Amino acid sequence: MNPAVNAGILSLAARGRLSATSLLVDGPAARRDTAALLASGLQIGLHLNFTESFGQPGPCLPLGALIRAAWLGRLPGDAVRAGVRRQLALFQDITGRAPDYVDGHQHVHQLPGIRDALLESLPEPRDGQPWIRDVGRPRMAGLPPRLRFKAAVIAGLGASGLRRRARLRGHALNPGFLGVYDFQGGVPAYEGWMRRWLASCRDGDVLMCHPALGADETDGLAAQRQAEHEVLAGPLMGRLLAEHHLTIVGAARRPEETT
Repeated sequence: MNPAVNAGILSLAARGRLSATSLLVDGPAARRDTAALLASGLQIGLHLNFTESFGQPGPCLPLGALIRAAWLGRLPGDAVRAGVRRQLALFQDITGRAPDYVDGHQHVHQLPGIRDALLESLPEPRDGQPWIRDVGRPRMAGLPPRLRFKAAVIAGLGASGLRRRARLRGHALNPGFLGVYDFQGGVPAYEGWMRRWLASCRDGDVLMCHPALGADETDGLAAQRQAEHEVLAGPLMGRLLAEHHLTIVGAARRPEETT
């Protein structure tokens, strides 16, 4: 997305605080740190994008318009399939290999039409991989109603349909999902959410995060991204992981064996 996001991801990987990162292949900094990314030991996934315009070919709509078009069956099927295949090919070109997993920018990978094109375009799974991020089973213990509602809305956009289709094809999915919040409150708020998330985390769950190291004036979430990095890199995170007997493991383990 930008150099500050790359720097935050690589910083946390070096500290052993991440297990995976998703590559936004059309982003302006997608190729900037390829060697460091490949050497990081992280799982690397495709961050499928149909809402963020970088001048790339193919359909790209604001999220609300994309959701409406998907659920009304108005997405152009051939163009969506071409967009998925183009992004998979670009991922291969950048990294030299297929993705370990797939997720979506703003969770678009689960939308009707897009999820079908994705599953049709992925290589035949081997031992469940590439695995697919499932946002449909959020862990919400201790969260306030507004965040429970947001997590439920995200899950309701198509997670169950994606899960059913992915399982039929033999793809693995994460059993639980955490990390949904309102991108506000700086370090104190993020520390509070992290306490709640890790208290309810289970083996194999995915905890989504959005860190950055340094500011980027084009990124409206830059300040909160830096707050996330500070918490994820800091001593509190280490204490919480130990307290809840959690381990962050990298690309050598399957998703259902990791936390």
